[in-house]
Amino acid sequence: MKYNHNKSLVGAGRLLRKNMTKEERHLWYDFLRGYSVRFIRQKIIGNYIVDFYCAKANLVIELDGSQHYEEVAINKDNERTKYLEGQGLKVIRIPNNEVNNNFRGVCEFIDSEVRKSLSQLR
Repeated sequence: MKYNHNKSLVGAGRLLRKNMTKEERHLWYDFLRGYSVRFIRQKIIGNYIVDFYCAKANLVIELDGSQHYEEVAINKDNERTKYLEGQGLKVIRIPNNEVNNNFRGVCEFIDSEVRKSLSQLR
């Protein structure tokens, strides 16, 4: 599916790819980059840049640091999720501490979500 692409965010997306968080780098280089179903990083969808996106599974992965648990950020994240779900995407949010403390579990969870999504699309 093709999504509206906000060209004004291209530079920001490029900058975010160059300056990924430690957790984003870990998940990308140690799992998603070599995963059997293609993911891309810092995908622009509408007016948002998502951390990781899988077109084949209609899946978005967002890694959340501590700032995402403040009231203003929670409201923005809910608005963002609602928009993305309205585009037919499933959004999964993973706390950074899970990436740091339970990396294998995070990878197994993502794999499960991708498989579930792919099976529903058939």
